[in-house]
Amino acid sequence: MTKRLAAFITPGRSLPQTLERVRLAERLGYHDVYTTQIAARDGLMTLAAYACATERIRLGTGVLPAFPRHPVSLAIEAATLDEISGGRLILGIGTSHAITMQNWYGFGFEKPLSQLKEYVSIVRSIITTGRVEHRGEFYTTNFGFMGYAARADLPIYISGLSPNTLRFAGASCDGVILWACMPSYIRDVVTPTVRAAEKEAGRPEGSCDIVAAVPSALATDVEVAHNAFRKEFFTYMTLPFYRKVIGGAGYTDDIGRFDAALGKGDMDGARAAISERMLEDFAGIGDEKAVRAKIAEYRDAGVTTPAVGSFAMPTEGGPGADATLEAAAS
Repeated sequence: MTKRLAAFITPGRSLPQTLERVRLAERLGYHDVYTTQIAARDGLMTLAAYACATERIRLGTGVLPAFPRHPVSLAIEAATLDEISGGRLILGIGTSHAITMQNWYGFGFEKPLSQLKEYVSIVRSIITTGRVEHRGEFYTTNFGFMGYAARADLPIYISGLSPNTLRFAGASCDGVILWACMPSYIRDVVTPTVRAAEKEAGRPEGSCDIVAAVPSALATDVEVAHNAFRKEFFTYMTLPFYRKVIGGAGYTDDIGRFDAALGKGDMDGARAAISERMLEDFAGIGDEKAVRAKIAEYRDAGVTTPAVGSFAMPTEGGPGADATLEAAAS
């Protein structure tokens, strides 16, 4: 493969089975593998397992919720994992969501982007210079490595959907990771915003890698696959950051139907409100041609690293995640 291609591979019930899938991605020539961190395994520790199971593929957090870790702690952990992996880490971090920070950790969520900017500045200083002296709105620290140094060009990516966050990514970060983001929104908002911010900051065009998860399934029964993805996507229809993107991509009617059904306690109706039109716009579901065509569509929208994202699907729907990885890479 001459163009960059990545995969989102997050462990389900079986970590050993997932390690086999990561090895498969490496054999198929995928450049990067990303893992998410939600309410299950720790993202960095998961990547440590991936590092020990592979040799070449780059390993990315897509993404870690930054604020539960102090930026100094994360810089130390990231540098260590990068060393363990032989310099293959991509450190992807994000603000997460108000409901997560408040309910899980009891944190405030008043100025997430301002806090993220300060956070990235601290991590960047430690990685590039080995030390940091900082007194800001959110963090105060005076830290320096002792007899140790991180890889100075260890890339820092952030998650981003809003124009302000995308501008920060384009001006200051090595990449931006998109999740639940339709090609139309990427084409109309993400790409022009990131590239304009690069130019304004005096960076070469393409300095900020645009990574986008491409929900994908090699499916023998498209209807089964669509219904499986509706279950997977349900949570994102409830989260404010993603709802803005979904509405901005032209699906305000879907959100309205979803909210109406959810307000009545009609879970099936809420899932059904995720229309076929949205699914066809968003995901590569069907035969090999459909999977590859959707990846190409994301590239045409400005994505520099499409990341194949498999999702849980009944066996009667298709041959599974491994076959999807093979179809996307062929």
